[in-house]
Amino acid sequence: MMLGRFREALEDAQQSVRLDDSFVRGHLREGKCHLSLGNAMAASRCFQRVLELDHKNTQAQQELKNATTVLEYEKIAEVDFEKRDFRKVVFCMDRALEFAPACHRFKILKAECLALLGRYPEAQSVASDILRMDSTNADALYVRGLCLYYEDCIEKAVQFFVQALRMAPDHEKACLACRNAKALKAKKEDGNKAFKKGNYKLAYELYTEALGIDPNNIKTNAKLYCNRGTVNSKLRKLEEAIDDCTNAVKLDDTYVKAYLRRAQCYMDTEQYEDAVRDYEKVYQTEKTKEHKQLLKNAQVELKKSKRKDYYKILGVNKNASEDEIKKAYRKRALMHHPDRHSGASAEVQKEEEKKFKEVGEAFTILSDPKKKARYDSGQDLEEDGLNMGAHEFLLFPVEFDPNNIFKAFFSGPGGFSFEASGPGNFFFQFG
Repeated sequence: MMLGRFREALEDAQQSVRLDDSFVRGHLREGKCHLSLGNAMAASRCFQRVLELDHKNTQAQQELKNATTVLEYEKIAEVDFEKRDFRKVVFCMDRALEFAPACHRFKILKAECLALLGRYPEAQSVASDILRMDSTNADALYVRGLCLYYEDCIEKAVQFFVQALRMAPDHEKACLACRNAKALKAKKEDGNKAFKKGNYKLAYELYTEALGIDPNNIKTNAKLYCNRGTVNSKLRKLEEAIDDCTNAVKLDDTYVKAYLRRAQCYMDTEQYEDAVRDYEKVYQTEKTKEHKQLLKNAQVELKKSKRKDYYKILGVNKNASEDEIKKAYRKRALMHHPDRHSGASAEVQKEEEKKFKEVGEAFTILSDPKKKARYDSGQDLEEDGLNMGAHEFLLFPVEFDPNNIFKAFFSGPGGFSFEASGPGNFFFQFG
């Protein structure tokens, strides 16, 4: 017992009481060996036998209480394991191991729960300690495999599960884990092959099937969600892609690839604040030049998005030609000119005047190649049109008279005539 060889000690103690059933110390030794090995029920019987022989034996009375305590922890742990309250199971096993330090069963249950809690190094340490003493312990082999399986080292995990099944062919947990691991590996690889071939619909289906295999495998499922998010982005289902990446980072909040994929989807859907947040998270995790540039680009787009969208005001896309910009201005300026709305309510007149001014402002910027280039890049627009300015990414308002722009634009050939009809207003006549 002092050497920690409790099984050999148990055999000696059992032999001693076979020789002399009234040998109190023999029964005490047998009970303590049973208790140290985690067999609390057998230990209780030994201590009760001691009390039959010596009802005042205080050592037997205390050891009987200890055995009863271990049995209670076992029962609580069994119920909590079914409830998947793995933290409580670990607590119960720690308490039980104080009385049963040589119980491999308690250690294995603790290690399994540690693995299910994601505390893989602790779980592997416990399992490895057991395997050093007993390399054929199927339960310890299973726990080692479980840790590797949950760390997404599926191929190595399968090797441990197969080894456990060699030691114990009827090991149900190892059998189920081995089947899940093989199925996950196959589905994920098939999905990757389909993706590489450009068969995105099939890849989506395969990744979805893989996600249904084992909801407890957090790291593998995080990668599967990210992979499916990439498929959705290829299919231009950007909101679905964002949802998949969000599920990935919920499972693994350190998963840089999922943040990058989601950030790109946010950029593509013009959700720039969310993109900046994700790129900041990535840059905090991995301070590379590439991540810094991605963050900077997102910050530029965010600041650009907060200013007036001159392309939207004119109703053209960002690749519009000079002629398309002129045509758009001609149409919008005529649509919103104050004289067209002179009979409307004061509120409508005010709104149309505002739009007329914005149309003129948009045309002023987008019809000037230098100003347009700087506007597109998010740089300053100074009144002098020369300095880049120290306030990078901001757009300063340009002072102008929209009526003068309108008059200058329409005064050429085109069948329009203008007459002043009041301060700042023009009467125009279509030819």
